Amino acid sequence: MFKRTDKVKKKRQSSLFRWVVDKLHLWLGMASGLIVLLLGITGCLFVFQKEINDVYYRKVLFVTPQQTPVLPVSELKKTAQAALGPDKPILNITTYADPANAWEFMTYKGNDTALTYFGTVEYYEAVMLNPYTGKITGKIDYKHNFFSVVKGLHWSLLLNDKYGQPVIGWGTFIFVILLITGLIMWWPKKWNKANREKSFKIKWNASFKRVNYDLHNVLGFYAMLVALIIAFTGMVWAFKWFQATVYVVASGTTTPPAFVERHSKKTADPVSANPLDLAFEKAKPILKGSKRIFIFPASDSAGVNTIGGYKRSETFYGSDELHFDQYSAALLGRTNDSHRNRGERLISMNYDIHVGAIAGLPGKILAFVISLICASLPVTGFYVWWGKQKKSKKKPVVIREAAVANRM
Repeated sequence: MFKRTDKVKKKRQSSLFRWVVDKLHLWLGMASGLIVLLLGITGCLFVFQKEINDVYYRKVLFVTPQQTPVLPVSELKKTAQAALGPDKPILNITTYADPANAWEFMTYKGNDTALTYFGTVEYYEAVMLNPYTGKITGKIDYKHNFFSVVKGLHWSLLLNDKYGQPVIGWGTFIFVILLITGLIMWWPKKWNKANREKSFKIKWNASFKRVNYDLHNVLGFYAMLVALIIAFTGMVWAFKWFQATVYVVASGTTTPPAFVERHSKKTADPVSANPLDLAFEKAKPILKGSKRIFIFPASDSAGVNTIGGYKRSETFYGSDELHFDQYSAALLGRTNDSHRNRGERLISMNYDIHVGAIAGLPGKILAFVISLICASLPVTGFYVWWGKQKKSKKKPVVIREAAVANRM
């Protein structure tokens, strides 16, 4: 008697838990469906932005390699600055180890008081130069570039970050809950052959309703792990508290990374050559093996020239940075990737993990496929709900025994 009562209680508790999970999945899915759909589609589009831009801007981004040495960085910078105009100071320079790449001179200015993306970005342009001849190969207006707009949609709904990012962040947070509740709903009550077939395979020869259910159920399960990684890396940007949590868990300390501010000092005896050129020449052997060397020229009279190297052709993590006095070209300090703790390293990997670039082309293909599946989940989920609604409206015809007996 008592055993039976315990079983009934457990069954009721289990049914209540499942009811709560089902309702959470439904209501939260309805609330965040459009956001998840938008994030999935824009994520798919952005994954291969470099490959597509390389083809579209091929005449601007690439040059014919030459045997002659490249021109001094300072001379190329002057040419690029003249092309941009005096009101758009160069923010950073990217040089390439590959002799077929043009060098990029980029300028950017934001406006945090504007409402939309097009207002928050006043200008975002780049001039590309042939490093051997100094000839301008072309300009790129990144503000209106297709993939910049896609990124703006993905990042903050083309709104100012303080308005758009919380919406994206909480939509992503809800998506994480949907993945977890979805796994609970997917989990078979019994691991028999029939349930395994339903849980791991799509029955393509079934009705549209069944195929749609399988697409939602089965693909959602297979995509879950990578989808969670993509969602968590997105939340690192959206929430400072989440980024801090990731840092603490990875580094094992609540102490934030040390920041050392360095300054340049004017000297009575200026150096004979251009200090930026001297710093660049000093940096190259230190950053040997880097696929790209970036330069952030000093922005004011006390600033330093920061020069660093990316060790891979596309990813941004694992960079080493050097800081040079803008007047004497003296090396003031360096921050190697090996100096960073595990928390700093993980945060620096965030973008590369998010877009799959950390695993090269296979990783980007995987990120594309998973993003596409994530975009499909709100659509297939809606059709599952819609099918149930239509079914519930069809009331069955009930033939009462008494009525049948009277007719007889």
